Amino acid sequence: MDDIERVGLAPGLEISRVVTGLWQIADMERDGRPVDPDATADAMAPYADAGLTTFDMADHYGTAEEVAGAFRSRPDRSDRVQLFTKWVPAPGPVTRADARAAVERALGRMRCDAVDLLQFHAWSYADPAWLDALLHLEELREEGLIRHLGLTNFDTAHLRMVLESGIRVASNQVCYSLVDRRPAHGLGPLCTEHGVWLLAYGTLAGGLIGERWLDHAAPGAEELTTWSLMKYDRFVQASGGWTAFQELLRATRDVAERHGVSMANVACRWVLEQPAVAAVIVGAQLGRSAHLADNLRVFSFTLDDEDRARLVPALEGLGGPPGDSGDEYRKPPFLTAAGDLSHHFDAFPPPYHVVEDASGRAKALSGTIWEDLAGFSRAVRVGDRILVSGTTATHGDRRVGGDDATSQAHFCIDKIEGAVRSLGGRLEDVVRTRVYIRNESDWEAVSRVHGQRFGHVGPANTLLRAGIVGEGYLVEMEAEAVVRG
Repeated sequence: MDDIERVGLAPGLEISRVVTGLWQIADMERDGRPVDPDATADAMAPYADAGLTTFDMADHYGTAEEVAGAFRSRPDRSDRVQLFTKWVPAPGPVTRADARAAVERALGRMRCDAVDLLQFHAWSYADPAWLDALLHLEELREEGLIRHLGLTNFDTAHLRMVLESGIRVASNQVCYSLVDRRPAHGLGPLCTEHGVWLLAYGTLAGGLIGERWLDHAAPGAEELTTWSLMKYDRFVQASGGWTAFQELLRATRDVAERHGVSMANVACRWVLEQPAVAAVIVGAQLGRSAHLADNLRVFSFTLDDEDRARLVPALEGLGGPPGDSGDEYRKPPFLTAAGDLSHHFDAFPPPYHVVEDASGRAKALSGTIWEDLAGFSRAVRVGDRILVSGTTATHGDRRVGGDDATSQAHFCIDKIEGAVRSLGGRLEDVVRTRVYIRNESDWEAVSRVHGQRFGHVGPANTLLRAGIVGEGYLVEMEAEAVVRG
């Protein structure tokens, strides 16, 4: 156990740098029969006894929380293991009661008084319900039901928005591997700047990074026998394809042979050595197959310049999936086992309340204090046109994004997208934007946000410096959209 690398993820929370993931319990229960919680808990003991004391799960990983709870309740285990879970609510409104019920359900399943790390996932930034949910969780942390709050699958812009809004998070769990290097770009540097750790999953690409698949033909559906394999095969295809992936496997094999370790060890070690990474999450099929001895070899070596030089050409040949971390759950191509979001929920509800007046106009209402005060709608649809009012980074009576113009601009566009979606359109339907900034010095930062969010759309645009009404507001935006049939 002395060789096990550990890190302080947050005050009072020290974890092993290889975290055992329990998502495969859901895969083990695909036939509808739950695993035996006590027998499966027995299989956790060797990991904890070897020093891998940290386990990761979620509310939707089958009976994983119950299994972990059965293990933690055993004598001398309660204060020797760290249990992480996630709350992944369905799209739509989230109340305080919803958040409390979710946390209390997790506490009951895991048989504990407080969740060590509760990680939150949001399906859509265009629906500000994600912000409500996170604020409710922060209240429950202050109440003591959650020790530390984390995120999962948050992109760079919205992690920054959370931090600039004053919400304290310890970590962000994202996909990070030799195949998927998106966090190295904006997300990693942001985490380093703000003292937020990355927890990396998908490090072995569902098992595709391993000796079994080296010099293997592209697998057919009959060989993709688990949800993880189905999912990460899509990552490979989106990153450059099987031929380029084989070059990466060969380079990984060469490095592994230099150190007398497995290809999986090299893949994990590479991610562990990236800035801001606290730990890698390696899945386990508890009671069915164990790779504990191999997992421990991750701590037996480090990568040197020769190793990195061997890997670089193969990494450059495999471009990686598009976009930012978490995009695979929010926009096409959906890099999930099913290739869509059908395994998770049926549909997105409208982000904002919509009413129709006597003239047939549809109006979207976001509920800010300004709409009631001044008597206007967030957006109005007449025929195929949607007109969105001047929009600031306001949610209810709260200013989002603090004093950061970049974060405020992103939230303005999130609200615009939510209003347009509520009235039957898409962000791609926007044909005109007007952007108002308080400070001339913010023009470039705000313009870059506009380019990031609208660059693929290319609407007509005007940028103006103006005296924006409201204390602390740095950006205001309005938009017009034409809904195509």
